[in-house]
Order: sequence, then structure tokens, then C-alpha cells
Amino acid sequence: MGKVKVITAQEAAALVKDNDTVVCSGFIASGIPEALETAVEERFAQTGSPRDLTVVYVAGTGNKDGSSIDHFAHEGLVKRVIGGHYNLIPNMGKLLNENKIEGYNIPQGALASMMRDSAAHRVGTITNVGIGTFADPRNGGGRLSERTTEDICRIIELEGEEQLFYPRLPMDVALIRGTYADENGNVTNEKEVAPLDATAQAMAVHNNGGIVIVQVEKLVNNGQLDPKLVKIPGIYVDYIVVCPAEDPKQAQSLYCAYNPAYAGNKMEPVSSLEPKPLDAKKIIGRRAAMELRKNVAVNLGIGVPEWVSAVAAEEGVADEMTLTVECGPIGGIPGGGLRFGASLNAQAYVDEAYQFDFYDGGGLDLCYLGLAEADAEGNVNVSRLGSRITGSGGFTDISSNSKKAVFCGTLTNGVKIKTGDGKLTILQEGKLHKFVKKVNEITFSGPVAARKHRSVLYVTERAVFELQEDGMHLIEIAPGVDLKKDVLDQIDFEPIVGDVKLMDERIFKDEPMGLIVE
Repeated sequence: MGKVKVITAQEAAALVKDNDTVVCSGFIASGIPEALETAVEERFAQTGSPRDLTVVYVAGTGNKDGSSIDHFAHEGLVKRVIGGHYNLIPNMGKLLNENKIEGYNIPQGALASMMRDSAAHRVGTITNVGIGTFADPRNGGGRLSERTTEDICRIIELEGEEQLFYPRLPMDVALIRGTYADENGNVTNEKEVAPLDATAQAMAVHNNGGIVIVQVEKLVNNGQLDPKLVKIPGIYVDYIVVCPAEDPKQAQSLYCAYNPAYAGNKMEPVSSLEPKPLDAKKIIGRRAAMELRKNVAVNLGIGVPEWVSAVAAEEGVADEMTLTVECGPIGGIPGGGLRFGASLNAQAYVDEAYQFDFYDGGGLDLCYLGLAEADAEGNVNVSRLGSRITGSGGFTDISSNSKKAVFCGTLTNGVKIKTGDGKLTILQEGKLHKFVKKVNEITFSGPVAARKHRSVLYVTERAVFELQEDGMHLIEIAPGVDLKKDVLDQIDFEPIVGDVKLMDERIFKDEPMGLIVE
């Protein structure tokens, strides 16, 4: 093979043609080819080209500041966007809400599989994830604007079971991030937080006759890279763009200094954590942590579910579970904020599509995820909050096939509480009910989960609900609260009320619970 072509970011941007489908790497704030995406935006601003792009990405990336995928969020530059999560790219969301572009939200795991299936020239991607949710064409098929009229998937039946089928997606250009490249174009990612979808994305675009452009921090001589660390073989790569390590556009995570412990290159001692204050989130985390069992594989969502990890650490039972992140890390301590997707001191890394294979196949024993809305059928919404498009990310994939799903959130939005004495007092009720008659959008399907006999709990600071085949059962309330005034009157539907128990009073005492995991 001849030496790979090394070009500037501006020269790379000039290779993108009108109407191309552009595939971009990244997860939240990590693994983003920021120099390449910036160059495309700047070229459009200066010349009006390229135009009418279809932009595809697997996971939500950015920081709500115009970075990452939001570089494409200009009328005329983008025609269609296909992604897993939208909360971090508000400018793209604005174009969708104003009906100026077409857009689709696809569950993140399905998108990761689509990369591999496209590389193999399979006719398409088949998955059971998304049946009964927003992704189901009977519920909108993930369409995000009125301008979006074409179904991106359809229902098929295989072996007597309904499946979602996504036809193979053509791809023209890949913009991918790596760490080092050699003269033949072999790329490693040893400073990245996870391998993400780099291999599959590069292979998919190459095998579809497109061009693969990889942004790295340094070009080295042939023979200097450990071949076992190469994630993108040079036979997939057309162009390399060097963006030095000191350039913010090559940061390990946006605005974050390189930390080798987030890339598996060293072990970092973890100091003992200061106990978190006993507030509503910690109460939820404590009750949710009571569902832990020995040696379980767990996925923690962002937000309130992160308190489960904190509680487990405080109670000395963190070693009883192995935490996983959907983008690839296994073990260690998942990061938060801009570092979500990275894990400190991970035990192993797999490609994102393989992580979702594990999830889709029922490998997760337990998942803790947030909730913005839940309804009488046990449906949960986190993907569309009023007019705001947030997207599902990996939520639908993770919750659909986990052996047990625990959704975590306050009963009302903005509630103020008093606790610490073994009971809960509502000082000021939240203004917005989260348990509603019908969710705005179905990100998790309660009826599908009930038919499959999944174990599903909904944990709030004052009540616990369980999904059964006949609907939502209220099974626990906090000591100190009034069943009617503080619980039933704050729900827009009538849950099934039977033998309601009191939540463990240890949850509401400002001292260690003495949690034992069996």
C-alpha cells in the first residue's frame, strides 16, 4: 500500500460534496473530529458549499455551545439529520422545530448496528429494540419534524415476532477521530476514552465507495504503532488530518485535559468520596441501590441514576457490581458531565456495537435510568419534553432487554423536602406532575415489557411503583407522607393500590444504611 495522503482540515472540508451523506464519530464530548467539523462549517460560511448534506451520528455529541454536530446546523448546509440523541445540539433542534430540515431519532444501538451492516452490504438492520416506542413507524418512526415524511424503518415479522427493519444506509464521507496514524494510514486510539464506532464507520464508508478522513494528533513512521492497538486499518483510510495534541480541537473530551486513566493507560487512585447530602436524589439512589445483587452487570444512566453509584460507594458495596457504559467501557467508575462515556480505571473496552449486542441479548442484569414522564401503562418518556427534542440515546436499547429496569426520578418536578429523621416531609410540592395519563412520547414501552415479563420498578423519593401485566402498581410509600395528598393526588392517573408497604426508614436517616447486597 502507498503512503496515506496527509491534508489540512480545510482541504478535507473541500472533499465534501453537495448532497453527501456524512458520518461523524463521537460520544457526548469525547472522540469528536472537531477540527474537521469546524472546517466544513467555515467552508459553507465562506462559499455556500457544501449544501444539502445528510448528517449521521450514533451518539449525541457536543456541549450545547455550537460544537460537534451543531457545526452542521445551518439552513442550506444540512438537509437531513439522523442521530441517536439531540440534547447537546440545540441549534440542530431549532432547525427541526422550525421545520426547516428533515430529521430522525433512531435508538443508539440500532444505529451502531447499522454501521456494521452497511459495511457488510447487508440489506439492512433488523432489531427488536423499539417496538411499541417512538421508533415504531406506528408511533411516528422516529420522525422529528413535519417536513420528515419518509419512513426510515418498517415493521417485518420473523419467526412469528415483530421486528424493526432499517434498510441499508448509503454513506459518502466519514469524519472520524483517532490518536496516532502511521504513514500507511493505520490509526490507533490509545488516548481516546473508548473505541466507539470508529472501525465500523470507516469500513462502512470505504465499502460504500466513499472517502474516510481521520483526524489524529500525530503522524508517525511505519512500524512505530503496535498493530494490536490499531482500530482503523490503513486499507480503510483515504486521508489523515493532523491536529496537534495542544489544539483544543483534539482534546480527549471537549475542554478537558488529557487524563490517561480515562483511556486505560494508567490506574488512578480514587480517594474516598465525601457522603452526599441527604436530599431527594440521594433518597432515590438509596432505594434504587437496594435492588443490587452480587456480581451484577449494570448500566447507569446520566442524572439521578448516578446517585446509585455514589450510594453504593458510601455503603461499601460498589465492588458488588460491574458498571458498563454503552459506548464501550466495562468496569471502573463512569465519568459524569463532559466525561460521560469515559470510565476511570476501566477493566476492558469493546466497540460500541458489541456493547449493544451484549445489552440487546439480555447481558445486563440491571439498569438504572431516569424518567421525565411515566404513565398508567408503564411507558416512560425521556426523548421529547414538550417541544424540546432530546432524543433517546441508548435509553431504549438499554431498558428494553435488561433483566431488571429501575427508572429513577422525583414524583413531581421541583419538589422541596425535609428528611433525615427516618421519615419524609413535603415542604413544597413540585409544580409539574411526572406521572401523567399519557406520556408525550414513548421511549420505553411498558406494555411490551409487561408481555415479556420484564422486572420494572419506578423509584421516586416518596413512592415506588412496579409494572405488572395489568398496569402500574403502587407498592411502597415513604414514612411520613400522606397516601392521598402526597402521592395519589400528585398522579394524573389511578395506579393500582393493593398492599402498600412503607419504604425502609433507613433510607430517610442521615447516617449509613448498613446496606447488605445478597
